[in-house]
Amino acid sequence: MSLGAGNPLGDDSAASVLVRPLVARLLERLQTRATVEIETGAEGRRAAVALVLRAREREPVELLMIKRATYAGDPWSGHFALPGGRQEPGETIEQTVVRETREETALDLSRNGAILGRLDDVQPRTVALPRLVITPFVGVVAGDAALTLSDEVAEAFWIPVDALRAPEATREVVLEMTGGPRRMPTFQHGGRTIWGLTERILRQFLALTSTE
Repeated sequence: MSLGAGNPLGDDSAASVLVRPLVARLLERLQTRATVEIETGAEGRRAAVALVLRAREREPVELLMIKRATYAGDPWSGHFALPGGRQEPGETIEQTVVRETREETALDLSRNGAILGRLDDVQPRTVALPRLVITPFVGVVAGDAALTLSDEVAEAFWIPVDALRAPEATREVVLEMTGGPRRMPTFQHGGRTIWGLTERILRQFLALTSTE
């Protein structure tokens, strides 16, 4: 499933994303860096999310984002996020991200794309959230790949990566949290507020794609 021998990016529609400077730079850095991994502990669980990139002809490289459907009791209900979910028994964490991305969006990273590598593990910073270690993976898909959303996803949209770099995309806002209002760093795009774990993962990603 990862990029390498026999990778599924042999067809031009998917492989074309790898020649984009942003993606080529990202791939080189993913292959040469040491990844920070976090132990789950006895009671913790693992999950994985996918930063899925596409590059259509004469269009900028874009990143897939979703809005989670609203469910009672779900701490991430209604949030803007990345496709992904919890690891099931008997599967590797890479298999988790492929399965969850396919189930939520119908994008199959094992057939219509590839995984380029993984970012550093992250976990919630508040005890109010489940004890979870999340591994972000970076993947690419063909530019014309179609989305079919599951009931767990209310909305999906593509964001140009460069739009996240714009100064106006970063803003601190006051959000209502369980313990009261808190000022939080966010990304703003098209009237959407992206914060929390997803915001932290996107910061990692942007640092790896930087030209500096």
